[in-house]
Amino acid sequence: MPTVLRSGPYRFYFYAGDREEPMHVHVKRDEMEAKVWLDPVWLARNKGFSRTELNKILRLVAEHRQFLMDQWNEYFNG
Repeated sequence: MPTVLRSGPYRFYFYAGDREEPMHVHVKRDEMEAKVWLDPVWLARNKGFSRTELNKILRLVAEHRQFLMDQWNEYFNG
């Protein structure tokens, strides 16, 4: 599970087994986790984050979208 980005309390990472799924990133803080599609940026799953935090996470993913997509391609195709 490589960490590809950290922003404040959030850790953004991929699971090695996710290769066959569309591009996405997992986001974790404490015991909470979300899965966010990258193209387009869209919430796939949420475990515990409040709506306010999810909005912040979605903004962070949108801001770093190209970087996260590049990291996805490097990790799974590089």
